Amino acid sequence: MADEITLRETIALARRIRQRFQNIEGREWGVEGALIELMKQVGELAKYVLVAEHYYGTERESQPYYQSDSDKIGDELADILYVIIRIADHYQIDLLDAYLQARKAEDEFLKRTGN
Repeated sequence: MADEITLRETIALARRIRQRFQNIEGREWGVEGALIELMKQVGELAKYVLVAEHYYGTERESQPYYQSDSDKIGDELADILYVIIRIADHYQIDLLDAYLQARKAEDEFLKRTGN
């Protein structure tokens, strides 16, 4: 397992990586580009999960394009997190705070329903 880091450290790393890409590309992607990238990454994740769960026939699973394993699924999840950080930054959203608020609201709902 890799060294553990906090969500704030993960966000800071994503920002540094994004800045390095911007230095190469000469400009920042807009939020629209980030949203397109998010949809692409979710599509890739769906493909790998569906293959891993044998949703497709065996003939498709044997094709290199459809090879799936936990490393590929993990890579797509990491790419999705990276793009979510970019979108949160665009709207100046503190992602950790937003996450904690959402889970707190769910916890309060569950307590009200006796769960």
